[in-house]
Amino acid sequence: MLNVKLIAHTPDPERVVAAAARLCYSAVGVDALLEAQTPEKNTKFVKMLASLGHESPIEHVSFTFAIEGVSRSLLAQITRHRIASYSVQSQRYVRLDDFQFVIPPEIEAAPASKELFLKAMKQQGEEYLALAASLQEKHTRALIAQGLDEKSAAKKAEKMANEDARFVLPNACETKMVVTMNARSLKNFFSLRCCNRAQWEIRALAEAMFRLVYPIAPALFSSAGPSCVACGHCTEGKMTCGKMEEVQAKYAAWKEQTE
Repeated sequence: MLNVKLIAHTPDPERVVAAAARLCYSAVGVDALLEAQTPEKNTKFVKMLASLGHESPIEHVSFTFAIEGVSRSLLAQITRHRIASYSVQSQRYVRLDDFQFVIPPEIEAAPASKELFLKAMKQQGEEYLALAASLQEKHTRALIAQGLDEKSAAKKAEKMANEDARFVLPNACETKMVVTMNARSLKNFFSLRCCNRAQWEIRALAEAMFRLVYPIAPALFSSAGPSCVACGHCTEGKMTCGKMEEVQAKYAAWKEQTE
């Protein structure tokens, strides 16, 4: 099950953004700029920056998320967002003795399909463990023959076995990660992945991340969300989901909950 936590962020992010942006146009130093700031002025200034499309100052603040219960399929999608930092649970170092997996909603809702899916997951889990054990035994023998003691050989052989056995694990296999994005990259992530046309799993993740950061910096993320929220109109052309007003209302309701 998807579990997302905001574990760290730049303190007082809107104050940082406002100071960085004002510095570009000011003859005075940072100390004087910070002293003159108030929360009200910062909110107004950050919203003005957004209206002008001046986004480079928001790169100075970042947000770090702990993410669990997502699939390796999602991992392949989120790492396409290159201006970010990722730390992901390693399948080389971690033996998945009882690997967990994500079940797509359409499969969950169809009993016959779910039965086939669960059967496939069980079979792949068994084959993964059998392959890992077979490879570990092989590598242990070879390492002992090379002069390693039994304990050291077994430890090294386990990692070597994991490295190749993981190739049979499915895209559904759950993973864990820590992700850090600056605010500009995060807004871009929301514009693409909060859209109804995004794949269901990464959309759920993006929406959860949005709901975590918005209360921290409402002015900074006042225009964040899918394009129909960020721009006020859908940018998907003929590929539009046709539910722009519904999506806009959903985000407006989320924002109202924090006010």
